[in-house]
Amino acid sequence: MTEDEARAQRRFTLLSLCRFAAIALVFAGIANLAGKLAPGTAPLLGYALFFAGIGGFYGLPVLLKRRWRTPE
Repeated sequence: MTEDEARAQRRFTLLSLCRFAAIALVFAGIANLAGKLAPGTAPLLGYALFFAGIGGFYGLPVLLKRRWRTPE
């Protein structure tokens, strides 16, 4: 495997992990809104987790791509 292929594989893995983490935040937010996760802080924490997850799912890959595009 060449250096470019290895870098592309690392970047793809990082993008996938960011998306999975964002989806986990969305599910944690939904669980909090349903009262299953930290019911004492529902619904405020649930909304925060939910929207942070949505923003991360769509925003983090764009930011990473922009960072990787700049020359080293």
